[in-house]
Amino acid sequence: MNNLTLLLPEIFVVILGFSILTIDFFIPKNKKWILPCFAILSLTGILIFTLVFLSGKTDELYGGILRIDGYSLFFKSAFLILGGILIVSSVEYVNKNLSNQGEYYSILIFTVLAMMLMSSSGELLMAYISLEALSFGLYVLVAFDRYNIKSNEAGTKYIILGALSSAILLFGISQIYGLLGTTQFNEMADILGNTSSINPGLLIGFLFLIAGLGFKVAAVPFHMWAPDVYEGAPTPITAHLAVGSKAATFALILRFFISGLMPLMIDLQIILIIMAALTMTLGNLMALVQSNIKRLLAYSSIGHAGYLLLGLSALVSINQSGNFNLAFISNTNFVVSGIILHTIAYGISNLAAFLCISIIYKKTGHENIEDLAGIGKKSPFLSMVFAASVFSLAGLPIFAGFISKFYLFTGASMQGLIWLVAIAIFTSLISLYYYLRILKYIYIEKSKDSQQINLSVISFGLLSVLFIAMIFIGIYPAPLMDAIHHATDALSMLN
Repeated sequence: MNNLTLLLPEIFVVILGFSILTIDFFIPKNKKWILPCFAILSLTGILIFTLVFLSGKTDELYGGILRIDGYSLFFKSAFLILGGILIVSSVEYVNKNLSNQGEYYSILIFTVLAMMLMSSSGELLMAYISLEALSFGLYVLVAFDRYNIKSNEAGTKYIILGALSSAILLFGISQIYGLLGTTQFNEMADILGNTSSINPGLLIGFLFLIAGLGFKVAAVPFHMWAPDVYEGAPTPITAHLAVGSKAATFALILRFFISGLMPLMIDLQIILIIMAALTMTLGNLMALVQSNIKRLLAYSSIGHAGYLLLGLSALVSINQSGNFNLAFISNTNFVVSGIILHTIAYGISNLAAFLCISIIYKKTGHENIEDLAGIGKKSPFLSMVFAASVFSLAGLPIFAGFISKFYLFTGASMQGLIWLVAIAIFTSLISLYYYLRILKYIYIEKSKDSQQINLSVISFGLLSVLFIAMIFIGIYPAPLMDAIHHATDALSMLN
């Protein structure tokens, strides 16, 4: 018997999304501020309820299609927090540019629902439906500023390439089902673990699946959509693409690989290694020549996807035998924790960077790197947070990005991928150049005007929280690591 009360957090998010739409019909334009306030308070309440109600619970729904455990609880909590941050960071943009505010906030909330379901998915079709629900919400949000040519162009490119990737993904799922007779992760692992040789058709199915998921995280060679879409989308939605979509997809990938594909990891490892090396290298090299700050961060995001793929490549040791019972060795938990930590650290740093860009764009109307000149004098606090975010993305000490990269690279080294870690370190050094180029314009170059950038109370508060989080995690990551270890243990086949 399915205990449907375990889905109460998702049910509450659905109710919230429709409530925002309904309330928007009945309130006048001068009281639209009620919508984000109600959404943020409700998400906070759902977060508290989720932490209390699901803490310590482990169960399956509908025969394993959805899994309730410490891993899903961690990511559900993270996505609810992310939803609140995205709504707060969108308030000023929405008030200035959009007339249909309720639709914007409700679609954003429904994408949070999709991400929550992705973290719980234990079956390929459920994962696919959740992933497509997220993608459809993002298609609309990317093109939401319908009077902006760049936003329309970005939405068109995103939906066309997204449809292609979805077709590839679905073909891979059908191929796998046709040859294995199941789409459930744990059943796939059992069948693959008892198979002496892998059917070439099955390998093709998994390759198509990796290609479809690679598009969703903007991994090379499936990255072509990211720079144009990041540039054209509203800045809060660009942050959602860079942080929320990527985090949710990697949450799904981690569960899928560990619960379903560990017996096949020896065969797939070389593909992941090549993708990781290409993604890290191309992403950071292309960022060197960008003049638009959002395109630069798009290529930076591609580079960070490469670091996370490095972690996926290290789920098993390169010296590991093909014996499934030996595959999930102790170092794997270390690597999984490193992937999750880097996802969180990267997300916080990127959110801070995009919020700074959004504030600057609102005041100046420009998004080019040269237009950042003199911002250090116009808004010292904003510049300090922006500097901290790029230092964290670069992986410099005392910031969250340093400890997450250290943890991730150490885990990959323990698995024998030292040469791939060397590439990751080298590309991180490359990234220092374009990050320092941003700071050069902020603090050294002189501005063409003297217009001050004043922060609203909302922006100042959110920037303060993100700044403290970047420093706190970088100096004292223990509380976050305790939660991550709990999530990793729930995912581990040894527990």
